[in-house]
Amino acid sequence: MNQEIEIEFKNVVTKGEFEQLLIAFSISEEMFVSQVNYYFDTTKFSLKNKGSALRIRYKKGTYTLTLKEPLREGLLETHQDISKTEAEMMLQNGPFIQGDIYKRIEVLGIDPKEVIYLGSLRTNRAETMFKQGTLVFDHSFYLGKEDYELEFEASDYSKGQHDFKELLSVHHIPVRKTDNKIKRFFNEKNRQQTID
Repeated sequence: MNQEIEIEFKNVVTKGEFEQLLIAFSISEEMFVSQVNYYFDTTKFSLKNKGSALRIRYKKGTYTLTLKEPLREGLLETHQDISKTEAEMMLQNGPFIQGDIYKRIEVLGIDPKEVIYLGSLRTNRAETMFKQGTLVFDHSFYLGKEDYELEFEASDYSKGQHDFKELLSVHHIPVRKTDNKIKRFFNEKNRQQTID
């Protein structure tokens, strides 16, 4: 089973702050790579209600199915490489792909057959090393909206949190409560449905 513990800190930034950071860290346009996240849940948002999230990520010609589950510090990520055909099957609400993630969803008490495709989010992403972690610059597009985000992936929670807060402070960027991408996607989807 391909699993890892993800410890990351994130902060939504303005377009101006994002551009300032790109200059400060010498991030060029050529360093950005496009990826698409396709999000899934049940009609009752059973995964979301358990603090979990399910996506297929398309990046550089490959498809990876990922289940994120909450831990005390960070997230447990289970990854499963899938084929283009399998990805397209799930995007058309065909049968859920058998494997480790199918089993983990069952362990959560959720029937994988109830999982459906809900929508996508495209991100242009650049990465660079910072302190003992990876600094990630994300420009995301979803549901007619776009946002900018800075992420810091670390191996140690306390050290990572300290380094990220110090970075924001040095660049005069306020700490903002930042939901993860899937939550921002769902919040915007709900907002638009309420307006309709």
